[in-house]
Parts: sequence; C-alpha cells; structure tokens
Amino acid sequence: MSQAQAQTNTLALFGGTPAITHLAPHPSLLGEDDVAAAAEVIRGGVLSGYIGAPGEAFMGGPRVRAFEAQCAAYFGVKHAIAVNSWTSGLVCAVGAIGIEPGDEVITTPWTMAATATAILHWAGVPVFADIDRATCNIDPASVERLITTRTRAVIAVDIFGQSADMAALRAICDRHGLKLLGDCAQAPGAFHHGKPAGTLADIGGYSLNYHKHIHCGEGGVLVTNDDRYARRLAMIRNHAEAVVQSDDPVELANLLGHNFRLGEIEAAIAAVQLPLLAERVAMRQQAAAELHAGLAGLPGLTTPAVLPGNTHVYYIYSLQMDTARLGISRQQLLAALRAEGVPGLVGSYQNLHLLPLFRHRIAYGTGGFPWTGTAHGDSPVTYGPGLCPVAEDLHSRSFLGLAMGQFAHGPNEVAQIVAAFRKVWRQLDALRGAVAQAA
Repeated sequence: MSQAQAQTNTLALFGGTPAITHLAPHPSLLGEDDVAAAAEVIRGGVLSGYIGAPGEAFMGGPRVRAFEAQCAAYFGVKHAIAVNSWTSGLVCAVGAIGIEPGDEVITTPWTMAATATAILHWAGVPVFADIDRATCNIDPASVERLITTRTRAVIAVDIFGQSADMAALRAICDRHGLKLLGDCAQAPGAFHHGKPAGTLADIGGYSLNYHKHIHCGEGGVLVTNDDRYARRLAMIRNHAEAVVQSDDPVELANLLGHNFRLGEIEAAIAAVQLPLLAERVAMRQQAAAELHAGLAGLPGLTTPAVLPGNTHVYYIYSLQMDTARLGISRQQLLAALRAEGVPGLVGSYQNLHLLPLFRHRIAYGTGGFPWTGTAHGDSPVTYGPGLCPVAEDLHSRSFLGLAMGQFAHGPNEVAQIVAAFRKVWRQLDALRGAVAQAA
C-alpha cells in the first residue's frame, strides 16, 4: 500500500486524510424574488397593518391576510393564522382550547422546550409520555397510560419531519374527550394517510424559523378547521382583551392578548417561499433515499423508519447506533465522523423532563406554581430520570442525527457523506483499539 493510500485509509482522527475535503454548503433559501417582495413592502411604507382594537385592521395588513389565505388553500384548511414565531403559535393554540390552571397536557420530552412551556404559559401542567423508538415520535400507548381526570389535551410533535401516529392519537383523544394539538414545526409538507401534517389536529401548525424548510427569519402559521378556535387564536395573537365583547366566562377564558403579530415584510417573504415547499421536500427525500441506500448494511447502524401511510420531509435524518454491537460509544463515533468532515451531526436530543425547571417544578416565582396552589389542588406530576426510558436511552446513548439543512442535497454531497461513514466503519477495529489503549 502506498503512503497516499495509507493516508486515505487511516482515520482522520488519527492523522489520515479526511474523507470529505470539500462539501458544498446548503444553498441559501432566499432568492431575488424574496428580495423583491421585501423591497416592495418597504417602498410601500407599511411594515405592519395591525391595530390592537376592533375593526378590519385587527386581522393585520394585506400581506399577512393574503399569506394566511394562501396557507389555508395550500394545506386544505378553513383557517390559517400567521404569528411572529412558532413559540407564539403554541401559546395561542394551548390558550385557544381553554386550558385551566392545573390542567394536565400530555406531550413528548423530545421536542423544543417551547412545546412544554406553552402549557406552563397558561398555568397548565406538562406530562411527558415516552417516545416510539423507531420514529422518535410520541408513543400513543404511553399517552393513554398517563391520562387522568386532570388531562385536557395532547400535543403531538412531528419530530424530525414525519407525522406522529395521529390516527391512534385521535382515537385516544376522542375516547377520553381530549383536545389534540399538532406541533409540526419540523414537518411542513409531510403527509399522514394522504392529509397534510398539521391538519389532523384540532389546531396544528408550522415554524417559519430561519433553519426550517421555508422561512422568513422568524414566524409561524396555525391551521384549523374550527371557526371558534380560529377566532380565539386571532384574538390571543393581538391584544384580545381590547376586542372581546363576551360576558361569558367560557368565552373570556385565556383571552389575555399578546403582540404575536407577523409583520408585512415577513409575510411577503413567506408568501414567496410557500410555493417552493414541495420542491425542497422532494430534494431532501431524494437525498434521504441515497443515504438509505449508501448506509444500508453497516452493522450496528439503523436508518430512519417511516411509518406506513407517512411521508417524511427530513428536517433531521435520524440514525440509531447499537453501541454494544459496535463496541464504541456514541461520543467516539461522533469524533471519528466529524474528523472525516461529516457536516451537521447531531449527537443527542434534549429530554425536557430532565431540565432543571421541570425536575424542581419551578416556573412562576419560587413556590412551585402551577404544580401547587391551583384550583385543582397540588399536582402529583413529577419529573426526573426513569420517566421516559426510551427517550432517555436514545438521548444518552444511541441517537445520531444529520441536520439536513447543513449541506447541499446533490448526489455528490451525499456520496461523500456515505464514503465518510463507510470509512469509519471499515476502521472500527482501529477505533476500538485506540479507545482500549487510552483506557
């Protein structure tokens, strides 16, 4: 073997030549059409058309309303409500369904913290169900085991880009009289049995944050077919207390308004982006198919599972490693792959039930509210290790992901990533030996 071949075969972690020496970055999702749309708004001089008072302007400016109509048609729903972030959207959704202080809402620990803090925002109590090992989405069987007389809703999260098992979750919610919300921040363009993700819940929606499939910097879109929920979402978004006219306590509940309003520039950019969603999803799906084929057969590595009836839009390409079979830890494997130049590696995903806020049940002040002192009495819900064993194992040991927004999706880029993985797997003995020697 020549010296050059030896360098190529040696792991970059040990001084060899990296498998990836040049990888095209993911192209910008913003183009001249986005620039032109934003410039047109600026030249028009109206950057926001909202007024926080009764009247036509309560629903926002022309760009916002046009974008909402565009989203409603695109996703096949009666109502779309734009907000300034998906975090705001979650707060609106939980408030709109009428959560009372002390009510329990079941969700997944594998999500961005806003999914759970939106429950706390209305003094509800988050309850964390375990996840399905194959998909990393919330496990319907775990949800049903956690339902109590305090439970009012379930928030499903379409993590990494494919829908949770909404058919099973809908059946559970209908059986127990619960509301079902869909956090589809990472899954715009995904389908569940032919229906767009986000439209199978009472209220669903998507993120327009800068690293999502389509974006306008920050923003979000709520979708629903329920007229009452649509009205409440719009009020919570924009100073509800200034416009609500009801004396009915049920109608007044949670209509503490905010300023969650999307601006005209952001709406104009998002309107340009939305028609490009299907094309961008198709590019990621093609890249994922090439990764499936290229990584197939690597021992101890499992590529993403897609449930029957689902499509996947691959916000993250989720892998799982069998550390016992491989004989190395995830940290060691990550170090080797990163040294080979693999971009966008995600080493773990947070477990919300292990965060200090939840473990210590401290949110509003220091007295434990809303877990204590609500009309429902003190909550028995606690958090900590052992609560969600599947999620905890994946988080601490076996999950490995590729952030699909970190590289271009052409066959050359995918081939280089596959080559890097296969090089590391060919040299697993060397990696194990180095670990043993270091020990």
